[in-house]
Amino acid sequence: MATEATARAPETPAGVSGAPHVRFRGVSKRFGGVEALKPLDLEVRRGEVLAIVGDNGAGKSTLVKVLTGVHPADAGTIEIDGRPVKVDHPDVAKAQGIETIYQDLALVPTFDLGANFFLGREPMKRWLGILPVLDVDRMRREARQVVEERVGLEIRNPYNPAAVMSGGQRQAVAIGRALYAEAALVIMDEPTAALGVEEQEKVLAIIDRLKGQGVTVLVISHNLEHVFRVADRIAIMHNGHLLAVRDAATSTRAEIVGLIMGSDLRAAT
Repeated sequence: MATEATARAPETPAGVSGAPHVRFRGVSKRFGGVEALKPLDLEVRRGEVLAIVGDNGAGKSTLVKVLTGVHPADAGTIEIDGRPVKVDHPDVAKAQGIETIYQDLALVPTFDLGANFFLGREPMKRWLGILPVLDVDRMRREARQVVEERVGLEIRNPYNPAAVMSGGQRQAVAIGRALYAEAALVIMDEPTAALGVEEQEKVLAIIDRLKGQGVTVLVISHNLEHVFRVADRIAIMHNGHLLAVRDAATSTRAEIVGLIMGSDLRAAT
């Protein structure tokens, strides 16, 4: 009888170099008397999909916010492509090709595809060679090209505001925006939450597509079915500790659940 992990081969996935894209060394974070992130070591391999799982308060969001400069680490070092980088501001992370797609997606409901895609960095052109105006045609054209060619989702009407887009389409716009910004590492926070089954499948396909393009993906998710569908490795956190990192191909859901719940701590390494 097949196990939950038999759908994936145990060898290093195609496109994954094995060399760390990001390495945490003794990284920790404290908020007052609360040690939200206890000293941890973790490698994120270039081109892999690494899922970060754990119960609420496990430290998942803190880890991501440390990597993205929202909450700079109190101790330890972060290496990106082998070089120590002081990630003390979100702009530093963006300069290193790290983009985050949060659950709210940061889209303006009344803005269309192009306006949301270029939000805060709108291209301009000269009207009659004199007055600077938004280059709306370019915004819609380039946004549509990236979403369709790199993300793999057809945009039938680029004039539609985000408010009438499906959840999967909004995810595609947010992911496309990150890719246009030359993201080498994309962090996705609960990417399939609040989506219907069909939309969830589209988002999972997008994650596979990103991996195929050599983009490193960090996925924070409570949905273990989806984690086993897309992840190469699974990092399990509990009460601020990084308990273990497991290969998705050789792990079972029961093992991961045991670690998340803290009932299998002796198996953590």
